[in-house]
Amino acid sequence: MNRLFYLNHSPINVLFTKNSSDFVVDELPLYEFSGVGEHLILHVRKKDITTWGMIQVLSEACGAKTRDFGYAGLKDKDGMTKQYISVHKSYEKKLENFTHENIKIISKTYHNNKIRIGHLKGNRFFIRLKRANKIDAQKLQSALKTLAKEGFPNFFGYQRFGRDGDNHILGKEILEGKRKERKRKMKNFFISAYQSHLFNTWLSNRLKIGHMLEGFSDKEVEESLGFSRQLVKELRKQKRFFKIFKGDVMHHYPAGKAFVCEDLDAELKRFEQEDITPTGWLPGGRSMRCEEFAKELEDAVCLEAEPYLNQMDGARRFAWAFLRDVESEYKEEQSWFEMHFSLPKGSYATVILEELTHQLK
Repeated sequence: MNRLFYLNHSPINVLFTKNSSDFVVDELPLYEFSGVGEHLILHVRKKDITTWGMIQVLSEACGAKTRDFGYAGLKDKDGMTKQYISVHKSYEKKLENFTHENIKIISKTYHNNKIRIGHLKGNRFFIRLKRANKIDAQKLQSALKTLAKEGFPNFFGYQRFGRDGDNHILGKEILEGKRKERKRKMKNFFISAYQSHLFNTWLSNRLKIGHMLEGFSDKEVEESLGFSRQLVKELRKQKRFFKIFKGDVMHHYPAGKAFVCEDLDAELKRFEQEDITPTGWLPGGRSMRCEEFAKELEDAVCLEAEPYLNQMDGARRFAWAFLRDVESEYKEEQSWFEMHFSLPKGSYATVILEELTHQLK
């Protein structure tokens, strides 16, 4: 997938291997579990197996159907992940002596609700980059510091688009009636990849505005983007790289409601304070739209999806998000650069990695 970077440093040639030693994910639950209730909550650690694969193994071990298990989010196969899953406590005894080379039950508790998709605050990541020399480490540290302070463009990661990067093309062909997909889950997945592609394209266009304002004169920005001189002058006054327009759909951060930006000056201050953030559109029905000039910028990318809106569920996604609890260390003897950070749900650690190294998958 072609997309713009936010940072403008040169590529950093380091080695990243997505294995259980160099890539670790800790799920951050949305709420504390009560310790009582009919649902058994398992804190599990898995490595080199998908969430679905893990649930299948646990299903075979205890006799519960896979649909009886609850989980907050699907995790990658590669690397090590700690996450929470739920199942009715009547299956607890059959899991008491559970052992598996790739799955370990770390602890258990109880709750009165089944865990549902989206029931997580976010994820905390550990990433180790190898073959990093001193200069690489300094560049990585500087870039990470900028992202920790300013935030990052919340692109969909390469995983959404498949091994060949063409899932979005398949999704569009399904919507156009050129391709049939019998499996409902795969059909929805391909269509969501198409929505993700449109979002990423729109977000790259919005980043282009920031880059133009940083590197070009008022006249060059006006001619390239078709903006008025007054608009360019107003945009230059905004402190953040990502520029907000009246009519943008904003969202309380990290949780809350979406709303249309009407008082630009007031919302810019809240954006600077990380209380709110702009959102991009995943085209589909029953979703909030931008207004005024912000809608023109959205339509420039998303208008192609208009004939298919009734076939897709629309949504808003954070366009700009923020890292939390950032830590890093350079181990010169091993040439390792190690970092920890937390992301809101739906954000990709691989996007952060690509932004730091300027190497796209």
